[in-house]
Amino acid sequence: METTTNDEAGLIPIEIEKRLPIADVSNKSARSAIALGSNMGDPQVILAAALETLAQTPGIILEGKSSLYQTKAIGPPQPDYLNGCAILRVAMLPQALLATLLTIENKFGRVRQEHWGPRTLDLDLLLYDDLILNEPNLQIPHPRMHKRAFVLVPLAEIAPTWIEPVSEQTIQNMLPEVDCSDVHLVKVNN
Repeated sequence: METTTNDEAGLIPIEIEKRLPIADVSNKSARSAIALGSNMGDPQVILAAALETLAQTPGIILEGKSSLYQTKAIGPPQPDYLNGCAILRVAMLPQALLATLLTIENKFGRVRQEHWGPRTLDLDLLLYDDLILNEPNLQIPHPRMHKRAFVLVPLAEIAPTWIEPVSEQTIQNMLPEVDCSDVHLVKVNN
């Protein structure tokens, strides 16, 4: 196991197992888009640490990350979220990537108690190349991404021309279909 920490932020060390489920995909890699969100603790620090954890995970290369955006929470009354997106180059199959994302969420203290409840870290697999997948525990593209400004705004920032394979529209062209009025760019503390 490798231990990673963010001492400046005062985070506790997080052990990342080097043997996360990585699949041999014949030395090919896939481009993937994920959404990140947090509304508990210090979301800015948590999201930065989650991105660093992803970048240090075997089989994942962090190719790009969006700015962070403050958004209203969906669901029960709770604090606003900080949301962003990242583009990954992955050497793992979609189910293995999902398992990796869930493992990272758990390492950051994610507890699933309430549907759409507050969370320390939420990592959603949005896109995986141009794959369309419909399995009981995983749908790609993410089935609600086209309705969520808090996903489309940051994703359009880093992947405006990526074509969502179900609608066959670019991410940029999907933006006018959602209300972006509650998505606000956040100035990052250095």
